[in-house]
Amino acid sequence: MAQTSKELNTLTNKDLSIQISLSGLSFCILQRDTNTISNLTEINFGKKLNYLVLLDHLKNALEANPNLQETFDNVTVVHDNEIANLVPMPLFDEDHLADYLKFNSKILKSDYIATDDIVLNDSVNVYVPFTNINNFVYDTFGEFTFKHVSSVLIENILLIEKNADAPKVYVNVGQNHFEIVVVDKAKLLLYNTFDFTTKEDFIYYILFTTEQLKLNPETFQLVLLGEIAENDELYNIAYKYIRFISFGSRNENYIYTEVPKSNHSNFTLINSF
Repeated sequence: MAQTSKELNTLTNKDLSIQISLSGLSFCILQRDTNTISNLTEINFGKKLNYLVLLDHLKNALEANPNLQETFDNVTVVHDNEIANLVPMPLFDEDHLADYLKFNSKILKSDYIATDDIVLNDSVNVYVPFTNINNFVYDTFGEFTFKHVSSVLIENILLIEKNADAPKVYVNVGQNHFEIVVVDKAKLLLYNTFDFTTKEDFIYYILFTTEQLKLNPETFQLVLLGEIAENDELYNIAYKYIRFISFGSRNENYIYTEVPKSNHSNFTLINSF
C-alpha cells in the first residue's frame, strides 16, 4: 500500500474508494460517522480499453456524478490489473522490484513499480499501478492511498479463513477476468488472475489450477465472489464440474443507502476502506 503526501484541510467523515480496471470503474462512498455506504456506482465498458482511454472515462465519471466531486477525508484507489506478483518477505529486496515481475509480465523501463505489504501472509505484493490514474487522482483530491486488488482480496480472505481447517478455492469474478485465491488452514496456497471470454474458459482455468494443486473437485469447496449470480452461465458450468459451491460474503456491517447486488458483490471495493 502506498500513499501520496498532500495534506487535506477539512474533515468531512467521508471516504471514497475507486476501483480501476481496463474493463470498468467502481466508486464507493463511506460516511464514517454513520457507518453508511451512501453511494455505490459501477461502470462497465463491455471490453478492455487501453490505459489512456481509461483516464478519459474516469474524468467523465467524476464530472457526471456530483457526489464524487465532494471533499473526502480519505481516498483509496484499488488497481485491478494482472501485473502483480507475491514475494515472501524474507526474500524481498527493494532493489530488484522489476525482476519479480519481468518473467510474468512485460515491464517497461518507464513503469513505476509499487509494493503492498501483506502481513497476514508474510509477503510483499509487487505490482505496476496505473500511473496516469494516480497522477490524476492526486491532482483532483490531494492525498490518497493506493493498493492492488489482489492485496485487498488476499488479506480479507485470510481473515475470513483464519480458523478454517479445510482447503477452499475463492474465485472473484470481474468483467471478463477473475482472480483465484486458494487457502488451506489459514495459509495462502496460490493466487492468480485469468482473462476469459466464454464460460468454458472460466471453468477450464479453475479446474486447471485446482488440478495443479491436486485438489479433488468432488471434495474441495469453491467460494464465489463478485459479478456472478446463482443460475447464471458461469455458476451453472461451475456447478456441473464442482460438487461444493457457495457464495462468499463481504463480512462487514455497513448500512446501505444504495444496496449492492448481493452479499458477495463489490468484495474488493467495499473491503478496501
